[in-house]
Amino acid sequence: MHRRHALLYVTDLGYRARGRRYGDEDVHLSARLREEFHIALCHPSDVVALMDDFDAVVVRNSGPVLHHREAWESFRARALERGTKVFNQLSGRGDMAGKRYLVELTEAGEPVIPTVDRRERLDRLPRAAEYVVKPELGADSIGMETVPAERLGEIALDLDPDLLVQPKVDFRYEVSFYFVDRDFRYALYAPDPARRWELERYEPTTADLAFARRFVEWNAVDHGIQRVDACRTVEGELLLVELEDLNPYLSLDRVDAATGDAFATAVIASLRALLA
Repeated sequence: MHRRHALLYVTDLGYRARGRRYGDEDVHLSARLREEFHIALCHPSDVVALMDDFDAVVVRNSGPVLHHREAWESFRARALERGTKVFNQLSGRGDMAGKRYLVELTEAGEPVIPTVDRRERLDRLPRAAEYVVKPELGADSIGMETVPAERLGEIALDLDPDLLVQPKVDFRYEVSFYFVDRDFRYALYAPDPARRWELERYEPTTADLAFARRFVEWNAVDHGIQRVDACRTVEGELLLVELEDLNPYLSLDRVDAATGDAFATAVIASLRALLA
C-alpha cells in the first residue's frame, strides 16, 4: 500500500471578492483532494512556518498575492531554495510573474489586448477614446484607472516603470477557458460585460480552443491549473485579457456536478504526477 502524501493547501477562507466565494470553493475542492491525500488548510501568512512538514504545497484561493506580498516572496524563495513541490509550479510566465508578459506577447504579435510599458511606445497602441492604466502586479482591478485619450500623455510611465497601458477595448463578452496541466476541462462566459462574474457554460469552437491552447502551451507550467481569460471583440476576434496561472478562481459552482467531479479528478491526477 502506497504512503498517503500530505499536502499543505494554501487559502484565505475569509477573503471577500465581488461575485466569488473563495472559501466555499476551497472547502469543496480540498474535501475531494482529501479522498486521496492528507490535507491541511493554511493561511498565506503561515506557509513558511509549516511547509517543510508536507510533501507539496497547493496554492489556491489565497486572494491577490499583493495582499500578502512579503509572505508570498518569502514562500517562493524558500520553495525554490529547498526544491519544494508546488502546485501550481513556480515556473509560470503569466500572472504569477506579473503582467509584463502582456507586453512581451504584444511585441510578438500574439492575439492579446495591445499593451505597452514605456512612454515612447504609446504610439504603438491603436487609437481609442479611453485607455486603461494598470499596475504590473495588480489583481482584482486594484490600482486600475481608465483615462481619456487626451490625458494619455500625462501618464508618467518613465517615472513609474511598473505601469502598463492598454486601449479600452469594446467587447461583446468575456470568456474563460480552464485547464488542468495542458488539458482543457471547461469554459464559462459572462454574457453581460457589466457582470463579470455572472457566468454561464460556454461551448468553445475548435478555433476558440486553439486560441486558448496557444497560451497554455506558451506557458511553462506542466503541473497546475490555468485560466485563460479572453474577450470577444465586436469584430468577433478573441483577445487575451489575462493568463492566470497563480491561483485562478474556478467558478466550480457554475458547472454541473459531472464537470466539477471530472475537474477534481484531473487535479488529483496532476498532483499524483507532481509527487511521483
